[in-house]
Amino acid sequence: MSACVPTRHDHSSRSSRPPRSSGIKRPHSPPPPHRGGRFRIAGADVSASITVFLLAVPMSLGLAVAMDAPLEAGLISAAVGGIVAGLLGGTPLQVSGPSAGLTVVTAELIQIYGWRTTCAITIGAGLLQILLGSLRAARSALAVSPAIVHGTLAGIGVAIALAQLHIVLGGSPESSAVSNALTLPARLEQVVPAAPLIGGLTVVILVLWPRMPGRPGRILRRVPAALVSVAVATAVAAIAAPSIARVDLPSWRSHVLPEMPQGPVLGLATAVFTMMLVASLESMLAAVAVDKLAADRNSERSADLPEPGSGPTATPPLKRSDLDRELRAQGIANAVSGLLGGLAVSGGAVRSSANVRAGATSRASTVLHGVWVLLATGLLVTALEWIPLAALGALVMVVGIQMVNRAHIRNVRKHREFLVYGATISGVLLFGVLKGVAIGIAVAVAVALHRLARTRITVTEQDGRHLVVVRGQLTFLAVPRLNRTLGQLPQNADVLVELDGFFIDHAAYEMIQDWSNAHAAHGGRVVFSGRSGGRIAEPPSAAHSCCRPWTPWRNHHCHDRHDLAGPTSPAGPTERTGTAPASASASASASAPGTTDNPAPFHPAPLHPGPIPTPPPSDGTASTASTASTASTASTASTASTGDASGTGGDTGGTDTTGAAPGGLPPAGTQHAGTQHADTRPPPALPTDYTPDHDAAPARRTGGQRLVSGLSSFQRNTAPLVREELARLAREGQRPSQLFITCADSRLVTSMITASGPGDLFTVRNIGNLVPPPHSERGDDSVGAAIEYAVDVLGVDSITICGHSGCGAMNALLGAGPDTPNTPLWRWLRHGVPSLKRMASKRHAWARISGRLPADEVEQLCLTNVVQQLDHLRAHVSVARRLAEGTLQLHGMYFHVAEAQSYLLTEGIGAGHGLDEVFDRVGPSAPYDPYEPAELARTGA
Repeated sequence: MSACVPTRHDHSSRSSRPPRSSGIKRPHSPPPPHRGGRFRIAGADVSASITVFLLAVPMSLGLAVAMDAPLEAGLISAAVGGIVAGLLGGTPLQVSGPSAGLTVVTAELIQIYGWRTTCAITIGAGLLQILLGSLRAARSALAVSPAIVHGTLAGIGVAIALAQLHIVLGGSPESSAVSNALTLPARLEQVVPAAPLIGGLTVVILVLWPRMPGRPGRILRRVPAALVSVAVATAVAAIAAPSIARVDLPSWRSHVLPEMPQGPVLGLATAVFTMMLVASLESMLAAVAVDKLAADRNSERSADLPEPGSGPTATPPLKRSDLDRELRAQGIANAVSGLLGGLAVSGGAVRSSANVRAGATSRASTVLHGVWVLLATGLLVTALEWIPLAALGALVMVVGIQMVNRAHIRNVRKHREFLVYGATISGVLLFGVLKGVAIGIAVAVAVALHRLARTRITVTEQDGRHLVVVRGQLTFLAVPRLNRTLGQLPQNADVLVELDGFFIDHAAYEMIQDWSNAHAAHGGRVVFSGRSGGRIAEPPSAAHSCCRPWTPWRNHHCHDRHDLAGPTSPAGPTERTGTAPASASASASASAPGTTDNPAPFHPAPLHPGPIPTPPPSDGTASTASTASTASTASTASTASTGDASGTGGDTGGTDTTGAAPGGLPPAGTQHAGTQHADTRPPPALPTDYTPDHDAAPARRTGGQRLVSGLSSFQRNTAPLVREELARLAREGQRPSQLFITCADSRLVTSMITASGPGDLFTVRNIGNLVPPPHSERGDDSVGAAIEYAVDVLGVDSITICGHSGCGAMNALLGAGPDTPNTPLWRWLRHGVPSLKRMASKRHAWARISGRLPADEVEQLCLTNVVQQLDHLRAHVSVARRLAEGTLQLHGMYFHVAEAQSYLLTEGIGAGHGLDEVFDRVGPSAPYDPYEPAELARTGA
């Protein structure tokens, strides 16, 4: 929820507040601490920048060697990536620099066009990234299949490893991965022991250093393994192999800058696009990975913190990455790096993960790392020239091997996309990066089409019943085989058709319907079911309202409606039974008077209570049909009600114009065939003029039946989906982010209207969403205890008070008189009297919905009540303390039931009335975050 309500503190004097007529806006919530406009550097960022710097220098030199580029170009790109991309990027903790993913692409471009033209291509790729980032196309980079992306990076890693193996063996790499593999035997015959030994020593340290055990190991592991391996290899080479090939940094006076590109236009355009594609994909994937690492780190730190108010607080979480801004920053960094004669830049997962694990808290660590690299290029040239090329080659070779991630391979195999993964790797190794990606996309499309068209049909016979299982999607391509299979079944057979798929096109539907009707006409019996065994029997007109496992709250349940379906479903005039209770009710009602084989169509009950116009009297035929529709679907209890209208209970509320209630019971007050009279007794006198919600509610199945049926539906459909998440919550305990105080009205489903899942909301429900003030004579400790527990123990971030339209409690308050009885209900509703006084007061602005006046007095009071209860909430000690600390936000919310529309309390300037309490409409285009815990739970990600 993105809006907060105006925050007021009881301890602040009225004289310190700006008058309403001044037009000055009051703050929505306590402002965050003032940070100033300067670039602040924390101690954790300084230490993290040094760690990343020590990792980046050998990596940059090694990648420059692998690309056969000038060695100073790697240092330039590291400095530019850290400073430029760090300052401008949308992922504060991501560290950019020369990329292992671009090694193969850059090496090939240098061999074809030369170094200076390659710098110009880098500039072009950067400008294209800026354009795409301005067009907000960054998210589209993540739309590519993960199998293709990881296959591309794995292919590049294999190519890097093959090329660097030649350097480790003391030689130089060839122009392609295939050539490197073919010439490897000849290289082994010419090997000189010094280079392989230094390379092997580097590899051993890289592998063993992160695995050092014990407390000393934890201390030593703070130093990057790359730095330790290169330093040790350099020291050993200086003593044991003084003549080994080493880094040769040329003078900066001889540094070359880009030139105008020379070559065919199509080839240059392809080179620019390829470099942009690989750099963008790697940067976007690294940004998403950094977000996950930062979130995991914050979660671990939050779990280790003491209870709120008893110790230090966690570091404020960083905002999620702005991928479009990150892409634009990467483009600017590439353009600057190319202009200065550096390598192409992209976000690096290795450097970024080291930055997060080293404790970085802001972009200052990334920028400082670039500053340290820039200083090293001028001050550490002599020390860098002692590094052996074999050590750098071994370092980059290990990085290339690590790009073939076993976790990615397992994940791809689990999702049955290994063919796409393997094809992409092969394409990258044999034909290059761009052609390899194209091959991967082509294979992915072919696999998707194969899965769409693939349908497995099996027929088995069990206990005299033929079971036809159809697995996969039913399209016109599967119609001939399915028609042939169904046509071979005996004409009078009892057939169960199990459809295990999520798509049936028109041709398949027509064929199934025609066969079902023909089979029934020859004396056969057909039942359609899904994979779980639940029978499919809803007509096409009602298919859109069929219940789904995550919506067991629906007022018209599928298990209540299967028997109401007419004979227009695919099974034709065959069996239409739904669940066992429904079939039992059908048999029990077979002897009811007036039953027929043509039940009336089903119409859902109205969503809001209130009187419904009674239909005009109809003839006996219509009445009989109406009675039949209820008798054919109701349970034994509802069958008895058809014989005597007085047995239905004498409500005079409105009736459903269809003559059938959702639960299969006859609507209250309806006359049926054989009924001698209708109960027209007036409702009992009430102490007020308001109408209780239940007076107009439609008839329901008995509570026990609905409870058992609902529980069975949950165990069958919903429990398998939420069991793993609930088990996690049982292990870890609850960590809700919000306290949600709302009315006990059954029409308000908090998890539905807030799109939240288990563990997200700590909910308090009462009549009228009231918050009794603390220390009052009529105080209520239950609500106060819930507030204290949520704020002080659970540490929620926000509290929401949610009212709704047509609230019975507000209706009752408006109709209350001086002779109101002293019952528990009315003693509780007295906590809403301040809302009545506020609405009548001229000192307070009207609470209203933005763009319109309140529809009636009830809506006015419902809105005002939300604002008043927020004032009561601020009076609680724990809430006032957290508001003063700036760690809690308050929200006011109004839900219009009939419109299914939410409104959030904000501030607005009324025309001539000063500051109003305005509820703004929440539209479907509100900012959407797919990484929210509630959204991840809903989508199963």
